[in-house]
Amino acid sequence: MDAAGSQVEDECAEYAEQSHGGFITTQGGNLSCSKIIHLVHNSNVKKQVTKVLSECELRMYKSVAFPAIGTGQAGQSPAKVADDMLDAVMEFAAKQTVQHLKKIKIIIFQTDMLRDFYESMKRREDRNLSTTDSWVSLFKSFFLGKKSPAEKKRPITLEKKVDKAIFQICGNSKSKVEAAESWLKDIILKEQFENSISDELIENFDESQIKALSELQKTKQVTIQLENKLSPPCIKISGISRDVCFVSVEVQKMIQKLKDTEEERSKAELVRNLVEWRYLLSNGKVVPFDKLTNMQLEDAKIAKKTHLTVKIKKSCYKVDLNTLQATDEQGRTINIQRVPKNEGKL
Repeated sequence: MDAAGSQVEDECAEYAEQSHGGFITTQGGNLSCSKIIHLVHNSNVKKQVTKVLSECELRMYKSVAFPAIGTGQAGQSPAKVADDMLDAVMEFAAKQTVQHLKKIKIIIFQTDMLRDFYESMKRREDRNLSTTDSWVSLFKSFFLGKKSPAEKKRPITLEKKVDKAIFQICGNSKSKVEAAESWLKDIILKEQFENSISDELIENFDESQIKALSELQKTKQVTIQLENKLSPPCIKISGISRDVCFVSVEVQKMIQKLKDTEEERSKAELVRNLVEWRYLLSNGKVVPFDKLTNMQLEDAKIAKKTHLTVKIKKSCYKVDLNTLQATDEQGRTINIQRVPKNEGKL
């Protein structure tokens, strides 16, 4: 309120005496926003967020920023507040009637609270992983902005494996030949097994994963079919039981690796929206670290580590997180900065 200025305080005092629906709206004052929505204290955070979002859509506002409501003097649990706020945002984002409000920010001043919000987002993503256009994807578009359409990937195909074995059965009667043929088919079928693995992330398989699948197909007694036109995409593995089980585990590992990479990228994006780590060159130029290094530095700070090794211009530097200085193997020192974003802006 102090940062907004006396004009906003006067407006609050004036509107507080009038009837209101749990909030009052004033001008932005000295803050870098056009309006400020002031909430009357209420322990139901989800209901408060829903009201504000509906008001923003009604007033045709394009963006809104929230603090972590109720985690200050009200003393509410950050984890519960995260769940309540994100529930409200997801339900709002799922409405087909939303036309005007395009961007929602939650400004978290306490970096240790970031994990509560990140975990709350992750739980929702896990629940909706198989949904093509899930609430989570809508929700992410509000927070991180919609990504520009990526170029269409060139279809990647897996070379079909054809291993034919020809049996010639001879006998002194037709019935004995047919009996031998039936017995042989039964033996083959008993050893055969098929497993299908469906996952949205299969669509992201690149040439390195396809090469790994081809190698598995060559070295194991299996046939692998990549059905990337299905929704969700599917990998079918058929062959000898033990090899099918082995290859299935390897495919799951590939998918998990992609999932971990995607999760790390999302977390790095969230951290970059909260805080930016930079290093200073000798000419005074300030250079931001890449997103993953930025996240690693912030995680190290939250974990109260004293040092972390990072790469600056392909050279290894040891960062002292107390003095904010990075030193390479030759003893050269570079100053580091940690700059919280949106500080003082709501």
